[in-house]
Amino acid sequence: MLSHIDDKNQPTMVDVSEKNVTTRTAHARATVRLPPEVHAVVRDGEITTAKGPVFQTAIIAGTMAAKNTPDLIPFCHPIGLESCRIEIELNDTGDVVIDCKTKVTSKTGVEMEALTGASVASLTVYDMCKALSHDIVIDNIHLVSKTGGKSDYSAG
Repeated sequence: MLSHIDDKNQPTMVDVSEKNVTTRTAHARATVRLPPEVHAVVRDGEITTAKGPVFQTAIIAGTMAAKNTPDLIPFCHPIGLESCRIEIELNDTGDVVIDCKTKVTSKTGVEMEALTGASVASLTVYDMCKALSHDIVIDNIHLVSKTGGKSDYSAG
């Protein structure tokens, strides 16, 4: 049964009023595959374009998005996000790996905030680099892990 469908088969926000307040964390990841034209401008693990420093801008954009997730995803509960950390690195093949880790003490989790942060950070990398190439691919946005609530999760 889907949690956002009521007994009349209508969309609804999940009622969390009876849930316990616990510490909840989530870790999401996105990968941005860069073509050779973009690799050519990578210096010291960072890309700088005419629009500015790409990774730092993506971190700010991803953090802003995570904080505003309920404004973007209709049934997400507004929560007081207590921590959002975005880390961006180039892996061994030169792809951009974006990790977004979120934390809250609440009745509901922060998976959507982590996923939104990683997604918007990756979109920001695309936006800032698209003048160099449109062959950039955003790939494999996924939940790596979550803790708190009914159950913990870790991608195998």
